[in-house]
Amino acid sequence: MSESSQIFVGLNAVILAVTDEEPRILTLRRGEHSVVVPADGSAEPPPAELMDGLPFGPLDPARDRTLELALRAWVREQTGIEVGYVEQLYTYGDRNRDPLERQGGPRILSIGYLSLCREDVVMGATQARWRPWYDYLPWEDWRDGRPQILDKQLEPALKAWIDVAEDRRAAQLRRDRVDIAFGLGGAPWDGYRVLDRYELLYEAGLVGEAMRDRGAPEATGEELPTRRLGRPMCFDHRRILATAVSRLRGKIKYRPVVFELLPPTFTLLQLQRVVEALAGQRLHKQNFRRLVEKGGLVEGTGKLSAGTGGRPAELFRFRHGVLRERPTPGVGLPSLPEH
Repeated sequence: MSESSQIFVGLNAVILAVTDEEPRILTLRRGEHSVVVPADGSAEPPPAELMDGLPFGPLDPARDRTLELALRAWVREQTGIEVGYVEQLYTYGDRNRDPLERQGGPRILSIGYLSLCREDVVMGATQARWRPWYDYLPWEDWRDGRPQILDKQLEPALKAWIDVAEDRRAAQLRRDRVDIAFGLGGAPWDGYRVLDRYELLYEAGLVGEAMRDRGAPEATGEELPTRRLGRPMCFDHRRILATAVSRLRGKIKYRPVVFELLPPTFTLLQLQRVVEALAGQRLHKQNFRRLVEKGGLVEGTGKLSAGTGGRPAELFRFRHGVLRERPTPGVGLPSLPEH
């Protein structure tokens, strides 16, 4: 078997916590190349600036009985963090997703996972850190209203991409896709189309990863406008992140996964703020509480929060009995309040 036909299998993890109302993911800083180098040294890692990447670990067929156990083991070994909820996302294996493949290195097959936990101190020498996920996907955060990046940067750039289509029909197809994905031209904003939006920006060449993958000359500072369209990540890791955000936003409607991100007891306002952080939008307070109470998702503890600001609020906990009573016990997303 030639080196170019070899396959290396690994696991990527989007490890998510919500701290101080900010959804944060665990990232690593490393060069734009794989940890895998052919044994004979025929391919050297190409020089590149350090970029953010998702945690990655190899699959050891001899040691790892299941993929999930492998994921939990290397996350624990590399960071000291015990992940909680774990869900498989997708398998990523496009040709040349790792630059070393072009130099004779193996094809990298990566199985992506979403994991939820509460933020903890990272141990070890992995140079890992927690970073807000909206640093990478800033157009997804509507909690303070419509993001300025949509009107000032994305909409003009996407219009220019539509205008250079090869013919009128192709231009109309692009226009339809842009309007639906980004809520333009009278179309509503759909918070679940996170992956669709990133894929479209990549296709239009408007994110740094697209410029890099097409072999465009590397620019610095303001010379490369795409650097301002969210923080780039190494390989296709921003695509994996967009997949995870899209999956989680859909999941919170019908599964109680949001409680994996909360302490054992919490106030209803804390619960609402975590849901808002994930959804990227503010929710109507009374409607949200009505949905939570009607769904039987929480139960009171009879205790009050020890917060120093304002009146102490009642503490609640997740009511596990709801898992037996309802097939889809999610928190739901009530409509935005009227302004």
